[in-house]
Amino acid sequence: MALVEGAINIVLLLVILVGLVVIHELGHFVMARRAGVRVHEFGIGFPPRAKVLARDAETVYTLNWLPIGGFVRLEAEEGESTDPRAFVNQGLITRLVILLAGVVMNLLLAFLIFTVIAGVADPVWNTRIASVQPDSPAEEAGLVGGRQIDTDSQDRPIFDDSGDLILAIDGVRFPVFDRIETRDAPQLYLREHAGQTVVLSVRRQDGRVEDIPVTLRPPERATTEGALGVNIQALERQDVQNGPLDAVAIGFRRTVEASTLILRGLRDLLTDITDPQVSGPVGIVGAVGFVRAELPPTFLLWLVGLLSANLAVINALPFPPMDGGRVAVSIVQAASGNRISPALERAVYLTGFVLLMALLVWITFFDIGLLDRGA
Repeated sequence: MALVEGAINIVLLLVILVGLVVIHELGHFVMARRAGVRVHEFGIGFPPRAKVLARDAETVYTLNWLPIGGFVRLEAEEGESTDPRAFVNQGLITRLVILLAGVVMNLLLAFLIFTVIAGVADPVWNTRIASVQPDSPAEEAGLVGGRQIDTDSQDRPIFDDSGDLILAIDGVRFPVFDRIETRDAPQLYLREHAGQTVVLSVRRQDGRVEDIPVTLRPPERATTEGALGVNIQALERQDVQNGPLDAVAIGFRRTVEASTLILRGLRDLLTDITDPQVSGPVGIVGAVGFVRAELPPTFLLWLVGLLSANLAVINALPFPPMDGGRVAVSIVQAASGNRISPALERAVYLTGFVLLMALLVWITFFDIGLLDRGA
């Protein structure tokens, strides 16, 4: 069963990655066509070729056997050509636009996914109260806990879900995707506002929603006793809908945050490469499997958006053979009067590819526990 689940997760990740790469390559393809650059092939997957899907006047569209991405083959991407429609014979701006079009496509996809989630079904955290502490701000405000129905193996009380549900604090909801790293965002907000008066939006057991002002305990007591004075039954997810303008703003903000997330991870990786905090293929497969099996479909869609934004940023880095590396080479060529030889250009790309694969293998060792993280 575990092997079957693992195979499903691997196939799902491949489908996601191939889709993201095809969208990326579609950006290159469209901008190359618009610029009049000759496009010989648009491939899904990597060779060897499995099937020709279609042809037009100059481009063949193919399906290939290795399901690890896709590609666009332009006339003279590297080297020299006498064809005026060759990529290498285009002006610098045209080449840069074509090279960066894939990055833009992945960012646009991430923005679209995050915007749709925010507008249609954006999960937020609500806080279910288990019990209210005596002589606490919660008791003074009239908050109600659940009914005790049993005790656990350590004789601790177990409560039902009849307690009040805190929906918002000071009108602030707590979207899951804004604080994906923590489930206690409402409690953090209360601790950060210890000693102040906040307004809790509370849903009672009968369905009524009330706005209740509460003056929280001072910071010195909040640290040990809690700012509000309640015991939490659970954090419950609820999907909410944002208006179109708010959804667009949220989608843009989350795209920026997802893009900077991978940059922070790369910074940490370069700071301490002996203990990488980023995930390789094995770690990503595990994440996909957990989201697929344990969470609603919205979370898998969010993960696709996150991967799309990360793919865009990785490709934009000035490191060969990424698009950003090709951009850097094109700029150097233009600045030097195209004095870089085709052989040197290919050698730079090959060296970068080898280093990238070595880094990927290194991270994968940590993913599967083959290296001692404490070393």
